[in-house]
Amino acid sequence: MQDKNLHTSREAALYCLQKLVAIPALSRNEAARADYITSFLENKNVTVRRVGQNIWAVSKNFKNGLPALLLNSHLDTVAPNKGYTLNPYDAKIRDGKIYGLGTTDAGASLVCLLLCFLYFSDVENLPFNIIFAASAEEEISGSGGISLLFRDEDFRNAVMHDRSVAIVGEPTQLDLAIAEKGLLVLDVEVTGQAGHAAREEGENAIYKAIEIADWFRTYKFSRISALLGEMKMTVTGFYTANTAHNVVPALCTLMVDVRVTDAYTHEEVLEEITHHIKASVRPRSTRLRSTCILDTHPLVAAGVHLGKRIYGSPTSSDKALMPIPALKCGPGFSGQSHSADEFILLEDIYSGVNFYINLVSEFAHSCKQNNS
Repeated sequence: MQDKNLHTSREAALYCLQKLVAIPALSRNEAARADYITSFLENKNVTVRRVGQNIWAVSKNFKNGLPALLLNSHLDTVAPNKGYTLNPYDAKIRDGKIYGLGTTDAGASLVCLLLCFLYFSDVENLPFNIIFAASAEEEISGSGGISLLFRDEDFRNAVMHDRSVAIVGEPTQLDLAIAEKGLLVLDVEVTGQAGHAAREEGENAIYKAIEIADWFRTYKFSRISALLGEMKMTVTGFYTANTAHNVVPALCTLMVDVRVTDAYTHEEVLEEITHHIKASVRPRSTRLRSTCILDTHPLVAAGVHLGKRIYGSPTSSDKALMPIPALKCGPGFSGQSHSADEFILLEDIYSGVNFYINLVSEFAHSCKQNNS
């Protein structure tokens, strides 16, 4: 493709990101953003399909029987935190940065993948079908997001193939997150016995819960992942329904965030926890499993050939919910995610478009060589 087309793609990505930032899209409320992306693609003569608040499209030269390269990122954002000093929905550009809620997580990845999709949409004789998907509810791992899309028969027919693979756009500074930790959120109910606080009565559930919270803080799992390191458990909530100052509480609940590596299954983690603590442990969900794409996969090898490093990511994404191998990679620094006055460098957007196009080109070249 000509350099002029690449320059146009970069400018279009910036324009599109500014438009997206101005459209609030908290999880489960992504419809307006989905409408905008739909309109953007339809103006390029691309047919867009919709499943709930997810949208997807195939390249103009789609061929039945070919594997898919799925380009995916998410539409939704978290709520702006109270530390914002700027309007989170006003995409101001200053000092080489574009500010706004969701610019880094993951608006920049979304628009760069969108423009990459359009860049290749008319290209003939690719060894795979390029499919673009903008998904909902990623920030809450909701059932109406990428999981819903993969339950759609038309989408599955287009994507599912034994050699299909995905690029999931998230801020990785364009490095290659081939593995990521899974997530378990636990409700740990600690029971005591009610009594009067003025007398030596009852068994204080809060005191017992403090001991259990300290166990979560200090416990070390024996198996350590080569890519993802140690397991991590963090108590993130502490609740009691008690409202009377003079009653010893009989129940206290801990909320625990557990980041699961590929060294353990969710079931093994739950078994080990329940073996060590005396409390009721209930997982809210076991959907977000640790995932890994092989470092020898041609898509990963293409990224390495372009000078990018491989690593394991401590955060989860829609990659965890995909039934095909996926590489997480995108512009921007992950530390900007969910931060006050979130921003991304303009250069990161330009680099993102350029890298995605080079990555797809390198991957296509590798696939053709392997098939020849």
